[in-house]
Amino acid sequence: MFAYQRLRCFHHFGKLYNANKFLVVPSLVIKGYVPGVRGLCSYPISRYPVPDKKDLPQDMVQQMDEVEEKSGFLPNVFKALAHRPDEFRAFFAYYDALMNKDTGRLTKADKEMIVVATSAHNNCLYCVIAHGALLRIFSKNRILADQVATNWKCADLDARQKAILEFAMAICKSEAVHEEHFLELEKHGFDREDIWDIGAIAAFFALSNRMAHLTNMRPNDEFYTFGRIPREKK
Repeated sequence: MFAYQRLRCFHHFGKLYNANKFLVVPSLVIKGYVPGVRGLCSYPISRYPVPDKKDLPQDMVQQMDEVEEKSGFLPNVFKALAHRPDEFRAFFAYYDALMNKDTGRLTKADKEMIVVATSAHNNCLYCVIAHGALLRIFSKNRILADQVATNWKCADLDARQKAILEFAMAICKSEAVHEEHFLELEKHGFDREDIWDIGAIAAFFALSNRMAHLTNMRPNDEFYTFGRIPREKK
């Protein structure tokens, strides 16, 4: 227990918790990371100034409050991009249009899979960690996100999923797009609007990845354990 004392942890019924009552994963503690605590590998969430929420326009505050109420915390991307309100609004409007639309044949898990694979190619720590958490949740698969982030070609994917990522990666790498790409995806039941969605998500997150690099955006601690450890029922 001595090794954990400086991180203000305590045991309860054989499990280790930190001061904020997050369940601690021992392997993560060894690496200096403890959810909810500024551990050994903590950094500022952005290299640019992060504005105080009370100083932001009301529409942005309302959007942040809605996300925080739903998620239980406010993802750092909202805080970091708040540095430029007009760009904040444009970014999240396009995000919502792509990721939260109810039409089309892409599932939420499909969309997050695209984000994780393309963000891994672009070496984006924030998006791989944050959207890896969402992929675990939406796919109900605790290992798929890690597989996709490491090497999607070796991941446990079916032919439909591999076709999605083949095309998404072509967009991610700015490769030429040919009619054969469309024909291959159409074999798996996608129409031209679905294919637009795949390409648009890959393209949008190419922007997101680069903004994360520019700002040195850091993932919230909560993302690391989402979908790995069952959340306690209230």
